[in-house]
Amino acid sequence: MTLEFWLGWPAGSASHREPATRPRQVITAGGRLVLLAVVVWGTFSTGRFTGWAAVVAGGWMAESAALLVGFHLASRARRLWPALACAAGLLVIAALAKDGGADTLAGILWGGLAVLALVRLPLAAGAAVTGAALVSYALMSGEALVAGLTTAGGLGLLGYLLRLDAEARGTQRRLLEQERAARAAEAESAALAERARIAREIHDVLAHSLSAQLVHLEAARLMLDRGAEREQVRERVVAARRMAQEGLAETRQALSALRGELTPVGDFLVELTDRERAVLAIEGPPRPLPAESGLAVRRVAQEAVTNARKHAPGSRVAVRLAYLPDAVELEVRNSRPARGGSPEGLADSGSGYGLLGMRERAELLGGELSAGPEDGGWRVLLRVPA
Repeated sequence: MTLEFWLGWPAGSASHREPATRPRQVITAGGRLVLLAVVVWGTFSTGRFTGWAAVVAGGWMAESAALLVGFHLASRARRLWPALACAAGLLVIAALAKDGGADTLAGILWGGLAVLALVRLPLAAGAAVTGAALVSYALMSGEALVAGLTTAGGLGLLGYLLRLDAEARGTQRRLLEQERAARAAEAESAALAERARIAREIHDVLAHSLSAQLVHLEAARLMLDRGAEREQVRERVVAARRMAQEGLAETRQALSALRGELTPVGDFLVELTDRERAVLAIEGPPRPLPAESGLAVRRVAQEAVTNARKHAPGSRVAVRLAYLPDAVELEVRNSRPARGGSPEGLADSGSGYGLLGMRERAELLGGELSAGPEDGGWRVLLRVPA
């Protein structure tokens, strides 16, 4: 047994414990009233306490009540020495009451203190107080030795069982608190992840669109300042307008993705490859994909096909989507290498999302993305859990 086992406070004595339920409060209050009635009736019904003797007996009861309240408050605040002082006072009053003929008061004080000490104090201190109370009871109760020892042993066992019950309830309470804290942390983590996802989508969509518009508009301003031809300025303005339209369409698509309103990935790839005159192959039975995985497939397909058309014009582009048992795989190939052809160049071009950014997105999902030359062309391969 560890030192904490003997010196640690039981869970039931903590000041931060949860308040008792209403039925338990009613039962506790009723039990105390019944106990008080038993003490008063057992003390004064014999007729031995009249006049000043009754005043003395009433004083014992009042002092006992005050010391019990003090013991309760001190043990709840985990203040050992004040609690032990109150327990010592109760032992003294019990001895005086027994010597004065208040047997009921003395017996209840000894028995109650024996149980409460084990329930509310550290085990070493509680055992000492309980032992003192039970020895006093066995020696002064006037019962036969066997009967006194049996009663004392029963009270001690009752106190220890109540202590174990309080410990079990305290452990259950701590586990519930930990579970609530874990759920709160999980909810906070989910909220932060969702915020990061929204921020990533907004950045991916708007950052490129707005920066491209600024470039075209700034070029148009410089052309105007230098007296350039009207048609040249118009081309820049039209390009900025086209970028704004594309950015608006991508923003709507991103918002739809965040709301889970995206069309199936297969349908999206059919539209993309038809528009870009690419070849599409789908392997495995199609199935719905998680929002993040589906969005990653869309972004990478769009980026890779756009890069292929921009950096390797005229090349044959093939798109393959494979539904694997626990993942989805997207492969985009073109038949000729990109002009200048480095992954960095590809990452800085296209629709603005960037293959490097897509690689980070895939890694956040527990997947991977690779891009590089292969078989005389360029190959982009994405695999994400799904």
